[in-house]
Amino acid sequence: MSATQKLNRKQQILECLALMLQTSPGQRITTAKLAAEVGVSEAALYRHFPSKARMFEGLIEFIEESIFSRINLILTDHKESLIRCHHMLHVLLIFAERNPGMCRILSGDALMGENERLRSRVNQFFEKLESQFKQVLRERKLREGKSFTINEQALANILVAFAEGKISGYVRSGFAKKPSEEFAEQWQFLMASK
Repeated sequence: MSATQKLNRKQQILECLALMLQTSPGQRITTAKLAAEVGVSEAALYRHFPSKARMFEGLIEFIEESIFSRINLILTDHKESLIRCHHMLHVLLIFAERNPGMCRILSGDALMGENERLRSRVNQFFEKLESQFKQVLRERKLREGKSFTINEQALANILVAFAEGKISGYVRSGFAKKPSEEFAEQWQFLMASK
């Protein structure tokens, strides 16, 4: 198998896993079920990934790369802190909406009974996101000469908790209640006391 074929098979495995997470809410994904879905043997899965945990890590890496690469574009394109925060939050909610299977990972739902380091990786993702918000909020004072009625750390935590709540609600609703629903109105409320 060529390197390109190997990469394509890895990608196919990850896409199948993400789809199974979306279409089988609340169910544990076994390597046997995944292998059957991909159309290969379990041994073939393990030739591409040494463990199921590595497969989940591949999806977490996709989430991180997708979100933080978009955040970097936002930071390049916009200078005003509140616009940056709005776009950052909106990007996360739209990503979640378009990738329901990934929401099961972000909410921890799909990681029950899996390796503890996976939950730790998701936690690190949200910590990094919170740090990014905090940095943007702190820059407001320097760039715009304005401060908030609440400290930047607390506000960054609120923004991340809001996103986590929207993602968890999406999973709980069986992917019916979209994370971006009512976002514009909710954002106005969150920023009312800025």
